[in-house]
Amino acid sequence: MDPILALWPYPAAMLYVVVSVAASGHVVLHKRDTRAAIGWVGAIWLAPILGTLLYIWLGINRIERRARALRTNRPLPGPSIALSECSAVALGQALASDGAHLKSLVRLVRDVTRLPLIAGNCVAPLVDGDDAYPAMIQAIDEASRSVTLITYIFRNDRAGRGFLEALGRAVARGVGVRVLIDDVGGRYGWPPMAHLLRRAGIPVATFLSTLIPWRFQYSNLRTHRKILVVDGTIGFTGGMNIGEGNCRGREPLPLIQDLHFRVTGPVVAQLQEAFADDWAFCTGELLRGEPWFTTLEPAGPVLARGIPDGPDEDFEKLRLTLLGAIACARSSIHIVTPYFLPDASLITALNVASLRGVEVDILLPEESDLALVRWASTAHLPQVLGRGCRVWLSPPPFDHTKLMLADGLWALLGSANWDPRSLRLNFEFNVECYDRELAASLTDRVRAKMEQARPLRLSDLDGRSLAIRLRDGVARLFSPYL
Repeated sequence: MDPILALWPYPAAMLYVVVSVAASGHVVLHKRDTRAAIGWVGAIWLAPILGTLLYIWLGINRIERRARALRTNRPLPGPSIALSECSAVALGQALASDGAHLKSLVRLVRDVTRLPLIAGNCVAPLVDGDDAYPAMIQAIDEASRSVTLITYIFRNDRAGRGFLEALGRAVARGVGVRVLIDDVGGRYGWPPMAHLLRRAGIPVATFLSTLIPWRFQYSNLRTHRKILVVDGTIGFTGGMNIGEGNCRGREPLPLIQDLHFRVTGPVVAQLQEAFADDWAFCTGELLRGEPWFTTLEPAGPVLARGIPDGPDEDFEKLRLTLLGAIACARSSIHIVTPYFLPDASLITALNVASLRGVEVDILLPEESDLALVRWASTAHLPQVLGRGCRVWLSPPPFDHTKLMLADGLWALLGSANWDPRSLRLNFEFNVECYDRELAASLTDRVRAKMEQARPLRLSDLDGRSLAIRLRDGVARLFSPYL
């Protein structure tokens, strides 16, 4: 045998050791979850080369790194208007004695977001596109200075073209208009709405252009935010995309139930800042001062704060907010979400709240538009049902509402779902609100949905066939990527 060939195992073994040590070191330094770290180190050493390759492919969080790098290399506008924290007197009046325990939540979210909780706002719910779209288009038609719009899906259909025409009329009047559409969500319909907006002379940009196929449901680093701000004084936000499917009676399209919100008062500046940040990130244009920002007068009793979230400098702000709200709740928690894939910490928090005597109700759609997500979600449910949380399945049409309520006083509304894609991989925007009347009206709305829903029991899940349980269990393994 050639002596050189006879020696090849030695440098190969040395290379294996060096690569495995380097990969293991990366795991130890960067994996916060001990079980994940142990699993990856085991795979690296027990599956020579293959384990290291799998870690490089699946184990390294490129999402956060890439998002931070992208934000670092683009100009950011910074705060454009000074906003003051609500006074202790205003906070005390809003919470009263039975809500004083939520002061710790106020502090937590302030420290996490570095944004003030602002007094003097009005937040009004808008049901489905039938309420939301006419109100939004009317606001655009009444705009005299500026219109900014960011959305995930902007369909080229009758509803989308209604917005296109209103935005075109605003440009024709000399209003400053800026539209930002996610590059993946903007491809619903042909030609894409961004193309039609440009052809109409409307300034538009797409968020993170990508070669990902049209309507790929599991893409990362997308903007999932939905914000419209008119003249810097009127805002709209929530979970609703722009598309005809959100309007009732538009056959043959199946209705998508959803909830959006009209917002006025000083907190609108935080909505505008979120848009300005994303617009600068995508285009390099800084939106400062007039006509984008203006002095805002009190408009109502709601204490509110915007919560931007994403895999960049805003990483995990929303997840920490959810954990804080669950920990602070004393009497009730209501969660409405189309996709429920909570991580272990959120599941534990919900279970602990239930064991403390808090009524925890989770309302999910009976049928989902994403089968794989529904299977994975079902596999998670025994973990909360077994500790006393209640799960309700709402009948069709598909409910896309995103809402969390605590103690009849605190409400969280916006674009984020209870899944890793919203809490770790995409850019979201939510608003927390402290107001008894708003929380009561939203609680009544949720309870009305629960009356029409089917309670899910642990015995229902245990009674499924082995094949179905295996299918759902396998889908659950992909939860971090759904």
